[in-house]
Amino acid sequence: MKIPCYGCDTVTELEVGFEVINFVCPNCQSLYAVDSEGKFRRKSQYKNTLNDYTLQIGDKGFLKGSDYTVTGILDKNIYPNYRWTEYILQNSEKEFLYLSESKGHWILLTEMEETFGVRTHPLILEHNNEDYNIYEYSDTEIVNAQGFFDFALPNNTLIHLVEYIRPPYMISVERMNGVETAFYGEYIKKDKIKKAFSRSFMPYQSGVNIIEPFQFDIRNTAIIFCIFALIIITANWFIYKDQAEQNVFYKEITFSDIDNKEITSSSFTLNGGSAPLTIHVSTEVDNSWANVNIALINENTNDEIYASKDIEYYHGYSDGESWSEGAQSEEFNICGVKGGKYHLLITPLKAPEDLNNKVIKINVVWNQPSNRNVWIIVIFMIIVFLVIRFFKLNFEKTRWADSNYSPYSE
Repeated sequence: MKIPCYGCDTVTELEVGFEVINFVCPNCQSLYAVDSEGKFRRKSQYKNTLNDYTLQIGDKGFLKGSDYTVTGILDKNIYPNYRWTEYILQNSEKEFLYLSESKGHWILLTEMEETFGVRTHPLILEHNNEDYNIYEYSDTEIVNAQGFFDFALPNNTLIHLVEYIRPPYMISVERMNGVETAFYGEYIKKDKIKKAFSRSFMPYQSGVNIIEPFQFDIRNTAIIFCIFALIIITANWFIYKDQAEQNVFYKEITFSDIDNKEITSSSFTLNGGSAPLTIHVSTEVDNSWANVNIALINENTNDEIYASKDIEYYHGYSDGESWSEGAQSEEFNICGVKGGKYHLLITPLKAPEDLNNKVIKINVVWNQPSNRNVWIIVIFMIIVFLVIRFFKLNFEKTRWADSNYSPYSE
């Protein structure tokens, strides 16, 4: 079909699969209607001549398994200044598809055969056994248009619009020229539109669209975290269920007997999963210090792990008050000791001037495994889930900010 515009001498040519009732020149926005003789007569002109649309009349894109052509563009506005653009598309099978773009967000819509009674604006709309919540109802004005239309564009008449949402889906019911039509919409990522129409540039996205899905499904995230936590707890129990605390070394060592020399313990075997090796050291230091160096030797791999600990205890009386610092015993761990055959190399030391301290006691225990790491992971997942839930709440509040039916109204 080829239609000339008498206002700007522009000819628009496009093959469409429907009877054209109205035509709007893409260049000057002059509105044409078919007269009784089948000729297009200029009726009026849209005052808004903004042509900065992402898609243009005649553009072709591949959506829902078919090639579609843009046949019409509608620019709509809700008083005072909420605007969006609707693109009407048709394929070779004469099937219509609609794209709605607002602030860089896109919704793909198809016309529904089902009808809904929304004159009283019910709060809930049921479709396929699922509830859709009313978002808003409003009167909409077409402020600009382009292309070919199989219906009469309203002249100084508002379109009544009622929207119900169940993100990422919606049902939009329009009443125009006395005819009520329902559309089923689905949020579509702009990357899909970009790919479908081979666009190098897409409008910048801002805000939250009324059916934009949150990045995380809260319910699925909770289920995944619970399953993951259960697996960790079960695996930890299975690995360590037969493992008990094991005393591997105890000795009271007289400093005079060793003379700062190294002591080698008997070999011992650890059976089970990784667990901390706890070393408890005590000695009667009094205003003095002592030290113990311990090497854990894996006899199978010859791997060596070293640890050292100072035992210090000082006390006195000054400025009318008594004071003390340190202790006569200390405890420390060699973490993550795996099962295997080991022995210890122990070197005790004390202050040379300390003649009163005679003995140092060393007790080494391979502990019953701690669940600390398991609970750290579980607590971390809980914190992550709560953070996601917090952002989800703010996301939903932003979604419903322009609605009079927000469930988050304070």
